[in-house]
Amino acid sequence: MAVMAGEEQEQDFQRFLRRVDEITNLVQGLNSPDPAVKEKIIAETEKRLHDQETSKEEETKTIVNRTVINTQASDMANAEAVNADDFLAILEKDAKERAKRRKRNEHLANALKEKGNDAFRKGDYDIAIQRYTEGLEKLKDKQELYTNRAQAYLKMHEYEKAIGDCEWALKCNEKCIKAYFLMGKAHLALKHYGESKQCYEKILQIDPQKESLFEDCMKEVNLEEKRMKDEERAMKEVQSGKLAALSIKELLQKLDRPDQNILYYTGGIRLLTGAVKDCTEQTLFRTNNGFSILNDNKVVRRGFCAERKNTAEVDLSVSLLFLWQAVCAGNEENLRLLLTQPDVNAQLPKLLSSGVSEIQKETLALISLYSENENGRRLLLRHQDLTEWLQILMTFVNSTDARASSAMNILSGLTEEERFRTQCRVMLSTGVLPLFTQLLTSAKLVNQAALACCIGIMGNLCADVVIRMQMAECKECWQACLKLVDECFDVSTPKYRECLFAVLGLMMNLLLESNVIIQRAIGVLSRILPASSSAVEEVVKGGVVKKIIKFLKAAGQITSNYGIKTLSICTRSNRQAQEDLVKSDKRFSVLLKLLDSENEMIVGNAAFCLGQCLVVPGAATSLLNSNVVMILLKHAGGDATRTLVQENAAIALGKLCVAEPRHIFQLRELNGLAILNSSMKYMHNI
Repeated sequence: MAVMAGEEQEQDFQRFLRRVDEITNLVQGLNSPDPAVKEKIIAETEKRLHDQETSKEEETKTIVNRTVINTQASDMANAEAVNADDFLAILEKDAKERAKRRKRNEHLANALKEKGNDAFRKGDYDIAIQRYTEGLEKLKDKQELYTNRAQAYLKMHEYEKAIGDCEWALKCNEKCIKAYFLMGKAHLALKHYGESKQCYEKILQIDPQKESLFEDCMKEVNLEEKRMKDEERAMKEVQSGKLAALSIKELLQKLDRPDQNILYYTGGIRLLTGAVKDCTEQTLFRTNNGFSILNDNKVVRRGFCAERKNTAEVDLSVSLLFLWQAVCAGNEENLRLLLTQPDVNAQLPKLLSSGVSEIQKETLALISLYSENENGRRLLLRHQDLTEWLQILMTFVNSTDARASSAMNILSGLTEEERFRTQCRVMLSTGVLPLFTQLLTSAKLVNQAALACCIGIMGNLCADVVIRMQMAECKECWQACLKLVDECFDVSTPKYRECLFAVLGLMMNLLLESNVIIQRAIGVLSRILPASSSAVEEVVKGGVVKKIIKFLKAAGQITSNYGIKTLSICTRSNRQAQEDLVKSDKRFSVLLKLLDSENEMIVGNAAFCLGQCLVVPGAATSLLNSNVVMILLKHAGGDATRTLVQENAAIALGKLCVAEPRHIFQLRELNGLAILNSSMKYMHNI
């Protein structure tokens, strides 16, 4: 009987726990912000209370006589008999207390997280880990603490622990991108390439907008995987006794001999360069510590770093540059390692400025390996301060050999990178613009093809607002542009035409600025364009019509005068310009405003532009219900001192009625036919 009583006690206890869980769930449902959930829970609660009352009535009708009285079971029965409303109130109070306690713990956890972040920023990763751990003791489900601690573990090279923390973070939030990112890094460090890629693929699945991050991460994995395979293959070739592989190691050992003559090292470096044939030799150069040749050899370092080099030191430097080209061509890991060498990093700008043509040529060839693709440019930007590089590379425009085109190609690649454009701001006013102005004014004396490229590069740099403003405010730069334009018109060679188009493109970019700068830029264009149909075609392709229409909407009289003159030149013979104006100036609101100007030059050119654009299908129709007929009649029959005002207005009016006959009705209503007939002498231009 005692055993039976124990079993019944356990069953009653389990039944009681189940009911506590059920009631807890009911309380949580009652606190739900969703009205549908709350309504469902209320209905379920009422049903349970009703069932409980029914059960009590049935229990009073049945008397159970037990031989053994179990006081604990009796206590449980009494607990079950507690009024349900009171019990719910107790549980709700307990839930509120837990919420307060969680809020307090969350505050403490956040404070510890900030302390950990502060330690992390200072590089004290042990303390950071300690603070994050203390925070997790307060709040075990705080995702940020896991990912932050994982980041600290990565810094400490404790990759397994980092992965563990990322997994816990994902239990808190299965879509935590940072957790997958850090886990990918940790797997990569452990050479788990497949797992690393899976982590990065998850990032893209969660947020397709992270495609750029995904691509960068996958590139990193692929490069690391390739590096390991290359090194494994190279080691196999060494072990198999392949002569080419063994020669790399032997030559590096010979170069490691101290205190030899500089010619000894130059000869050894040239032999080493000749031995590098493919990826295997490049890899063996790296794995046998070949990049430390400067760090470990005083004679080589002293000769390479000398400010003024004698013949032997020049030969040594050129030999080293040849070697690095051989070991880095197509090998991104070697490209990266080369820039981590302090002496190389410091000497590259000095080599470019050395004045020794052979050193400059091979330095440019080496840098070209970086500039020709995005990854290489990013390596340069990460490891080099390129603040002075724009100025240094621009000086090669003075060169008449291949150095000029090589330098411009490097700059063209670098200007694609926003970080490079930002660095260019520093030296622009003090170093770059004075040099650029000098090159423009000396166009006949420099490499014209390189100068045209250089001008285009400066135009591309104008995408940066700060650079564009600095250039636009440089009066000397504008004067140099004008001088170059004048010279280009005097010389008909293709190279000079390239410079002309480049200058026009540069000024088009500067048109993005405002006030005096706009006035100056449009004024220059209005002077240049009449002399060259090719120039007109070039600026129209560059979108000049749309830009000028934008400025004319709020321009003053001087800018309006220059602007409408430029538009009249462009629309005179260029169909694209006519179409661009119709698209940019909806219903000709800008031209109609200019036709009301008191300046006769502005009115005459506006009427001319309008007449030219009426050949575009739909243009005349868009002017129905406007006052254009009245305005043109006023000018056609007016007494302007400039006959071009009457002529252009009369021609525009005639073209308007020809293109859209419905305008004739308004002309008749205004008794304008007589005025138009008196202007027939102009109509032969229609």
